Amino acid sequence: MFEPLWHKASCAFESIRAISEISQPPWDGLRPRPGASLTPRGEMKRSQFGGSERKLVYFPIIHTAADMGTLGATVRGIKLSTLGRQGLTRHAAVVEKMWEEIERVAANLPVAPGTVRVYQDGLPVCAHEQKIVSELAGAGSQNHRLLLKLQARGAILMGTESPELLVEEYQLAAASLGSGGTARKELRQNSLRDTLLEKRDRYIGGRINGTLGAGETGVLFMGLLHDVLRFLDLDIRVVYPLGLR
Repeated sequence: MFEPLWHKASCAFESIRAISEISQPPWDGLRPRPGASLTPRGEMKRSQFGGSERKLVYFPIIHTAADMGTLGATVRGIKLSTLGRQGLTRHAAVVEKMWEEIERVAANLPVAPGTVRVYQDGLPVCAHEQKIVSELAGAGSQNHRLLLKLQARGAILMGTESPELLVEEYQLAAASLGSGGTARKELRQNSLRDTLLEKRDRYIGGRINGTLGAGETGVLFMGLLHDVLRFLDLDIRVVYPLGLR
């Protein structure tokens, strides 16, 4: 049972990384996708709720080649042909600087053991979250190395995404990257991608709503294309440690 699940999950979020990287502005490191919610309902209305608050620390991220696994070289080739060497170098510098800042900020987060839950873009809800994160960290992923550091300090690693939706994302990514097509086909793929992204965001929001307890803090690492915040419960206060609002 483990091997097919691991294969599907790993390939799926490798392809998600590829889609996100191609779709993002090449060096505008911290711009969310158009229409994304920057002020969640939970922050606007939190005063209505009493008792121990739930807090979510939100890190918008850009995926690196190490996160993409086997698709890393393919995506780099596409970037190189689109941006040229100078543009690719500039993009890489922005991504590196962003991760340095994320690591610096995350290292200073208070982590009371058992009260902090870490949620990760592309990490399926399954029985093998630890193995997935460890293998990607071992392959050089700064993102997943950071997850292990937080876990070592007492944070709880949480499966975050629907495995079924990740498989759909992989299949759509494979179709997009594997062959060319007409403008009409590209528009249809973009529409399907947007619809699937919303389904994923809704699932992730529900996952956080259902697992983050009163008085607990969640830490969310999520790609720039996502808009999870609009699906959060009203009592979850969102914190932006990188200043993105």
